[in-house]
Amino acid sequence: MDIKKNGRRRFLNFLLASGVLGTITAFLYPVLKYVTPPKHAIATTNQIKLDFKRNDIEADPKKAKYFKFGRDLGIILISAQNELLAFSARCTHLDCTVQNRPDLGLIWCSCHNGRYDLQGKNVAGPPPKPLTQFKVDEVKGDIFISRAT
Repeated sequence: MDIKKNGRRRFLNFLLASGVLGTITAFLYPVLKYVTPPKHAIATTNQIKLDFKRNDIEADPKKAKYFKFGRDLGIILISAQNELLAFSARCTHLDCTVQNRPDLGLIWCSCHNGRYDLQGKNVAGPPPKPLTQFKVDEVKGDIFISRAT
């Protein structure tokens, strides 16, 4: 009789442990899949052609437009010398989106009042490093953006 009781108890403990282990696995598996990066790499973009022209940038009150460069957001603007300049639009402090401020003559991040000059160098506020600059080529009215070398 004692053997039957002991056998049932072991079986119930096994079922209970299996249920607990299954529950823990069901919670941890999605978390681990979210945290680990995918095995396939994302293709890198080296050059893009913008779907707008210089006139579109000049018509904008901020004298700037945003564009997608692969997974990154970029900003293209016209300087006071009528030169096209392109930078990453992500502030180097907390990845907020920067904006052109032609009235101040700089690129500004509204999150923590970060300021960059028109060469992308951090000049005030908390940003620790300059904006990433892109190379701009204008060919027959089309604008091409590529990674600066």
